[in-house]
Amino acid sequence: MSKEESRHSDLETGQDPISELAGRVMALDVGERRVGVAVSDPTGTLATPHTVIQRRSKAEDFAAVARLVAELDIELVVVGLPLTLDGEMGPQARRVTRYGQALAERLDVPVEFYDERYSTVTADELLIESGRKRRVPIDAAAAAVILHDYLESQRAGSN
Repeated sequence: MSKEESRHSDLETGQDPISELAGRVMALDVGERRVGVAVSDPTGTLATPHTVIQRRSKAEDFAAVARLVAELDIELVVVGLPLTLDGEMGPQARRVTRYGQALAERLDVPVEFYDERYSTVTADELLIESGRKRRVPIDAAAAAVILHDYLESQRAGSN
């Protein structure tokens, strides 16, 4: 898998679903204990931290994500893929890939992976700079960084 393919890959069709969709996008930062959730505005311009799901079981995680997808009228779910610093699939990226693939089977919207290297570090720096470190959960902020980067890449690709 090339670096570009691993940075942006569609699980279902291999196509670029954001160019075909007008609606909200959700990003997930999947960790061992929590899943950070961020959502875009309906135009796909702004990425905002939304919530954190405490991981219990895949079934409960997937049900919580499915509820949010329905409640928020989500058109696409982006799962942050924690590649190694040199862009390779390490053990954590393989676990997240399996999780995302299983999630895709349970949702009625497309699911994509997007390279999330440095998202938590970037989120932490942004929270410190903004003075919101204690008010915004880092997992949701990292999901917002993933979503922001994804949306930016889609805009750059459509120019």
